[in-house]
Amino acid sequence: MYRYDEFDQTFVRQRVAQFRDQVARRLSGDLSEEEFKPLRLMNGLYLQLHAYMLRVAIPYGTFCSRQMRQLADISRHYDRGYGHFTTRQNIQFNWVKLDEVPDILAALAEVEMHAIQTSGNCIRNVTADPFAGAAADEIEDARIWCEIIRQWSTLHPEFSFLPRKFKISVNGAIEDRAALRVHDIGLQLKQNDTGEIGFEVMVGGGQGRTPMIAKSIRSFLPKEELLSYLESILRVYNLLGRRDNKYKARIKILVHDLGAETLANMVEREWQQLREGYVNLPDSELARIACYFAPPDLEDAAETDNGLDRARRANGQFESWLEHNVNAHKQPGYAIVTISLKPEGGVPGDIDADQMEVVADLAQRFSHDELRATYQQNLVLPHVRKRDLHVVWRLLAAHGLSTANHGLISDIIACPGMDYCSLATARSIPVAQSISQRFNDLTRQKNIGDLRLNISGCINACGHHHVGHIGILGLEKNGAENYQITLGGRSDRSAAIGEIIGPAFSAEKIADAVETVIDTYLDLRQPGERFVDAYARLGRGPFKERLYATH
Repeated sequence: MYRYDEFDQTFVRQRVAQFRDQVARRLSGDLSEEEFKPLRLMNGLYLQLHAYMLRVAIPYGTFCSRQMRQLADISRHYDRGYGHFTTRQNIQFNWVKLDEVPDILAALAEVEMHAIQTSGNCIRNVTADPFAGAAADEIEDARIWCEIIRQWSTLHPEFSFLPRKFKISVNGAIEDRAALRVHDIGLQLKQNDTGEIGFEVMVGGGQGRTPMIAKSIRSFLPKEELLSYLESILRVYNLLGRRDNKYKARIKILVHDLGAETLANMVEREWQQLREGYVNLPDSELARIACYFAPPDLEDAAETDNGLDRARRANGQFESWLEHNVNAHKQPGYAIVTISLKPEGGVPGDIDADQMEVVADLAQRFSHDELRATYQQNLVLPHVRKRDLHVVWRLLAAHGLSTANHGLISDIIACPGMDYCSLATARSIPVAQSISQRFNDLTRQKNIGDLRLNISGCINACGHHHVGHIGILGLEKNGAENYQITLGGRSDRSAAIGEIIGPAFSAEKIADAVETVIDTYLDLRQPGERFVDAYARLGRGPFKERLYATH
């Protein structure tokens, strides 16, 4: 993983000192809240319903045991003993005190972490495949390019005051595990007919009030041209993006208004002017950054059993965990382990300090000191020897971290909702907990099969409800919380926005409504047919009919 150089260290420490002075002036009254707001947002600090919230950057979701232990320590000393992993592969602390935030930032700087560009109208944390560097279907490690984009975009004067926040995602595998098509820019590594590796460039995806799927504006871009091409896109957006209405300031609106072909032509014209004098990333610098992401020294382990099958047969819970939470690794004898942060009745994405330390120990002992955060609010151990899987599972189970539900109905994405967020219009957490408890039987979940259920507490869609196979949007109506259901969304290579099925359901009836949707699917599916595929075949008719017959 990338390690700070001298510039990084100096820059982050200077930022901590600057913010310490800004906080002191706010507390003394020399700065009003209106004056302080843009300063705190530059450092990832939000004012929520009940307290300040600090969002800490985990660039492209990659971190290590030392950093996880520091996060555990911060949660104990400055928060309430836990952290919340988000859909941008970051972590949030929801109960920090303003006067202690500079100390938190100083503690983060000790382990090469910060909160810069986790908020504000800038290029946010770049999302990547959490299996990058390990996945069996990988073309190239996307994290190299995420780090290059991070360094290029941080404090870039062209992008310090964009019309709106800007999100980029990079995927280096055949399967899209980075939700490319619901980002402002999605970059898919691919190989052309001559064997050269480059990028397909997609622009204009996003969720929120006006959900849209990104359009491909370039089928193949040579890797060495990436930064100049990205800069051309951002320059066109910065010039033409609306600033009179924040809801219409995203690049997706610009793509919609101009049309993808027109925007592509404008970007190409800008690029032809820019690239001639552009200083592309030197080969030596690319090699320097790439070396930080060299594969760990994995032993050439043969595909031997080492008692794995015996342990699988002896314990059904372990077998279920292997089936759902373990994925293929590119290196024989190794596996990728997903640690679910979605226990029955839990808060999706939450992890307490003790559990953080357990995960840190596992990463250090069994995963070459690497950890990943996923946009689905789980954690990943990317490099685990197969012969260690049973030990890892037992240690996870001893600390409430062995839930075998990755990719199942209880693996719910949910924003913090109105329990924390000042923008939310309804609660998300209680709904997630209710559905998790309703479908707590693992045998039932396995029978339902692959299913993504996502919940947002407001139209801003931080819970990715638009692209859930089942999406739930919380809304306020006449002082009461109501929940709208969408079906058929997806964030993979066939990305689609879910369809609204009908009127919203009350908080008391939303779990029943989800159960009706599931029962309809089970009654009508064909052998081996996933929920999202059954919905594509059947349409919303049968689901709507059953939902509102019992509403």
